[in-house]
Amino acid sequence: MATTKLFPITATERKAISYIADGSKTDNGRLISTFCCSSDPAQASRDFASVRACGTGKNKILSQHFIQSFKPGEITPERALEVGEELCEKFLKGQYQYYLAVHVDKAHVHLHVIFNNCNMYDYKTFETHEDQGSKKERAWKKLFDLSDEMCRRHHLSVIQHPELGKGKKRWEWMLDQEGLSWKTKLKKAIDQVVMSSEDFDDFLAKCADYGVLVEYNPDHKIDLKFMLAEQKERNPRARFTRARTLGGYYETETIKKRIAQFVGGMSYTPRARVRAVEQTPQNKFVQDAIDRGNMKIASIAKNIIAQYGIEPDDLEPEIQKLFSQREALYEEIQVLKEKVKDLKGLLKTLTAYKKLKPIHDEFESLKGRKRKKYQDEHFGELRDYYSAEQELDSWFDNKKYESESKVKEVLAHYQKMLTKKEAEHDAVHAKFVELRRAQSDIDAYLRQYAPQAQRNEQQYQQEQSRSQWKRKKDVLE
Repeated sequence: MATTKLFPITATERKAISYIADGSKTDNGRLISTFCCSSDPAQASRDFASVRACGTGKNKILSQHFIQSFKPGEITPERALEVGEELCEKFLKGQYQYYLAVHVDKAHVHLHVIFNNCNMYDYKTFETHEDQGSKKERAWKKLFDLSDEMCRRHHLSVIQHPELGKGKKRWEWMLDQEGLSWKTKLKKAIDQVVMSSEDFDDFLAKCADYGVLVEYNPDHKIDLKFMLAEQKERNPRARFTRARTLGGYYETETIKKRIAQFVGGMSYTPRARVRAVEQTPQNKFVQDAIDRGNMKIASIAKNIIAQYGIEPDDLEPEIQKLFSQREALYEEIQVLKEKVKDLKGLLKTLTAYKKLKPIHDEFESLKGRKRKKYQDEHFGELRDYYSAEQELDSWFDNKKYESESKVKEVLAHYQKMLTKKEAEHDAVHAKFVELRRAQSDIDAYLRQYAPQAQRNEQQYQQEQSRSQWKRKKDVLE
């Protein structure tokens, strides 16, 4: 399904354009489209700057960056480029330079658009024209609505009931994956209360039993708020969280509906017909022959049963199961490695930001010539500071950056998980290899013994035929 994100660029605009224009991601530049700027990233950044130079120069935002992602396998890169161009035409109305690039380096096709924050006609900023007024009039809301409208027109899937969810930054999303976020803990606790409640009044009464503090005022616009009791214990000044902040599933009317569903729910157990199937017993002569000559197979089977508790008949299904487990563990390990890598990068960025912040604060306190001189002397440090700040903004909301100690704690958690998964993978792989080797030995022995068993079967049939002929002959005589 199509999802859209919008965020500002306050530094390293050229670097951002170079990233989205990467030939390895855009099929060697084939999936790039521009408007009123060069297709060369460096020149495009200069083109943007030339238009901004006509403005007041007071705004720190250089450009805006939005991403539109599509469901895997739902759209071709060429069609995604057409959708992106149409979206830019409707959203930017031909008034802003933009650089559009479709990326095909992931499992899902997605497009990046970086557009100048300064209008080409009156040189006013994007915020001045498009990001004012109520929530419904804000730029991001307009972009999301336009994206959904276009996707429906092109018969592409969109997120159903987006009001029931709430967007997350990378840090909160990563904590949610492991249930480490306080929001996740609060939601789970509320879910437990909902499932055990008879009605909404009962829900309010039982919240305390599950460690949830609740404030309910039906006469107020913001009628419902929650907080974990452990949060209050750790920080007496902690504030309640609005139900709307947790998402639509936790607002008053939705909770009432959920409780009604649990109370009125019915369980259904389907009936199944059981049919007994008689299996024809194997020929006794052949079975006896196999049993007498099957010492090697019996020895292998005995070792398998003793070591792994597996019956020989279950050997092939077990091998298939182990293969699937091994592949699944490999995928989990790759995901964890990527998270560990990202967290190490985040920790490095936090350290750099903390180191460079005094330089930036000093720069902001200066004016006039002193400010210009200080900027020239510390140009490299200020550039690195803005780059670190932009990276942290992609992780956290409203510049509320997490502490290094907390990031180290989460990093240690993921490293521990990675070590555990790698050990599980090695154990499953070793078992898989041993069982495959045992199966190979059994198959080789059976191939060697099969001709003899076939000869025994033929001999048995011949003896039966002779016996029947003899009985018929005796009857005739």
